[in-house]
Amino acid sequence: MDAHWDPAEELAHLLHEAIETEKSAGPPPADDAGLPPTEGADTPLAGLTEITAELPPLRPPPSRRRAPSRKKRTTGALRTTSFFLAALTAAVASMVCVFSGMAAYDPLHHLAAYRTSGITAGWWPLLVYGPWMVASLSILRAALHQRRAAHSWTVVLLFSTVSMLLCVAQAPRTLIDAATAALPSLAALACFQQLVRQITLTRPPRQTKPRHRTRQTPRRPSAAGR
Repeated sequence: MDAHWDPAEELAHLLHEAIETEKSAGPPPADDAGLPPTEGADTPLAGLTEITAELPPLRPPPSRRRAPSRKKRTTGALRTTSFFLAALTAAVASMVCVFSGMAAYDPLHHLAAYRTSGITAGWWPLLVYGPWMVASLSILRAALHQRRAAHSWTVVLLFSTVSMLLCVAQAPRTLIDAATAALPSLAALACFQQLVRQITLTRPPRQTKPRHRTRQTPRRPSAAGR
């Protein structure tokens, strides 16, 4: 016996033989004209019902709904962790920037107190950290839209350097004091740059589409085809 017996193929073979036998036998007699061909005892399809009854039942088609795969669950967990780390980075960066402004306020205020009045000197540090804050917000907005902000980064770097130089100018003439005076502005700049990096990582990459369709040049017939 063949080890690879196919019930469907065997059934099709039996049906083909039965049809050929019916064609060769001619029309049925007048007595059995009202009976279907499968109900007669002497018809070739008499044992076909018994053969089909012994066949295994057909399997139902698989449902389209599938359980969520392990890869999707892993991707969801990674995305949740990524957003949590980005939120934690934003909180720490905000705290560092606020503390940096508080640390740099006294040297800048002390620098302006000798040249302006008392009320104006209290708001004078805003001339340094105001443009820095506006440019930082512009960079964050550009990062959300995945666009470059070279001009805003220039403003941030410029006013961070101005803040460091003014704070160092008010510090004593020692290396440790100069580093201590420059550290708040440098730390705020570093934390802000890492915050922008976190925002760009949590955003999916934007698919760039060509503005113009490229025309396909027709192929020239080869010399052999001429």
